[in-house]
Amino acid sequence: MGAMDTAKIRKDPEKLALPPKDAAELLGISRAQFFKLHAAGKLPAPVYLGTRAPRWLVAELRDWLAAGAPDRAAWQRLRRGAP
Repeated sequence: MGAMDTAKIRKDPEKLALPPKDAAELLGISRAQFFKLHAAGKLPAPVYLGTRAPRWLVAELRDWLAAGAPDRAAWQRLRRGAP
């Protein structure tokens, strides 16, 4: 794993949103695979902290995984409570 392991993420309650590298690490995939999934619309949408600073919410990634990792459109429907 990289410099930041998932144990550190779990211990740091202040870490609410992750950059792509750390989000990929949290999911246990490579950064390249993370970007492939993101480009294909298979990850939750990021929030942007500026024009070039996408961040993925830790709580949303965990909820998304618990829901079976649906594609982005299905995930958004689940979050809205739509059928």
